Amino acid sequence: MPVTGPPAPEQPRHIATRDGLLVLLTLTTGAVDVSSYLHLGNVFSSVITGNLVLLGLSAATLSASLAVHSGVALAGYSAGVLAGAPIAARRATGEGPWPPSVTMTLLVEFVVLAAFSAGWEATGPHPGGTAQLLMITALSSAMGIQSAAVRQLGGMSTTYLTGTLTAVVAELVTRDRQPGLVRSGGVLTAIVAGAVIGGLVAGHAAGWLPAVMLTPLAAVIIISVARLPPVRDRLRPRRDR
Repeated sequence: MPVTGPPAPEQPRHIATRDGLLVLLTLTTGAVDVSSYLHLGNVFSSVITGNLVLLGLSAATLSASLAVHSGVALAGYSAGVLAGAPIAARRATGEGPWPPSVTMTLLVEFVVLAAFSAGWEATGPHPGGTAQLLMITALSSAMGIQSAAVRQLGGMSTTYLTGTLTAVVAELVTRDRQPGLVRSGGVLTAIVAGAVIGGLVAGHAAGWLPAVMLTPLAAVIIISVARLPPVRDRLRPRRDR
């Protein structure tokens, strides 16, 4: 009787799918950061280092508005991590390069961004006062949730990319190519592309900005369910029951 082994190409194919999903997810990050910077008080939703610097600048310049906006962004991001990390950590061994818990956490992010979109439609692209602070909270918490999800994939990120840029440049200079160099380059390109698209839409058709954020995230969720068996088996309803 012939002995059949596991399908060899499956794992590399799933790793390639994971890397593509991370690039797609970073498009959302670029669009979200552009939205918060241009329309919500010149703060970032995912660039927490920048918000810490802005918080320090607010103390130096005695700017109460900058202190409030950067503080809210920091608090929102932290709240997103607190909410997303326990969900993302519910993973089992042998679930492949993209555990179902990651997709489940991204579903929570999608709900938060959908709530932001409803607020955006209700208030318009230039909300003020409490509405603006609530929308900063929504966007920054969504980025915290996303960061908590991607953290489960190992040394990867779709939000804080200083380390990614450092690794790419160092590997190119030293010619010490590590696995994931193409993915890292794609992620860096994607955050710029997301920012470009988000900036153009923000300047010419601001009402469509939520769609620019939600579309890549929705694509990531759908593709992960369709292409990755562990996610499909966990999240799709079983028809044999």
